[in-house]
Amino acid sequence: MNQIEIIKLVDEEIKELKDVEDVINIAIKNQNLDNLEFNIIIVDNEYIHKLNRDYRNIDRPTDVITFALEDYEDIKLEHRMLGDIYISIDKAKSQAIEYGHSFKREICFLAVHGFLHLLGYDHMNKEDEEEMFSLQELILNEANIKK
Repeated sequence: MNQIEIIKLVDEEIKELKDVEDVINIAIKNQNLDNLEFNIIIVDNEYIHKLNRDYRNIDRPTDVITFALEDYEDIKLEHRMLGDIYISIDKAKSQAIEYGHSFKREICFLAVHGFLHLLGYDHMNKEDEEEMFSLQELILNEANIKK
């Protein structure tokens, strides 16, 4: 059984969090996984800026940061505890406008993007980027979340 917790560290209502939960469940099925545990944490730009600065040495806010526990080989559990996905609500809103699609699309995209990072997908080179971004689009299309 999967345990996905969505934690809101912002004081605003976000009705799209149900959509985030739905698309993450589709992503889990897409990857044929079960018995996972991870968190999705919604924060503001100030909070994610501090994380980005303190853990990545990049002194600016970003849209999504993941902390994957499976990156550490000394952590062994009976179930897969993947880690945490931090999403900036501020970046999600501004990028939705910038890219010309809905906030729902953007926050779901960022959640799937973070989830795939927790699983080890990356986009450091062109081949890996194509694989990861194709998979993201496939999952979003399965969830009927269009641009």
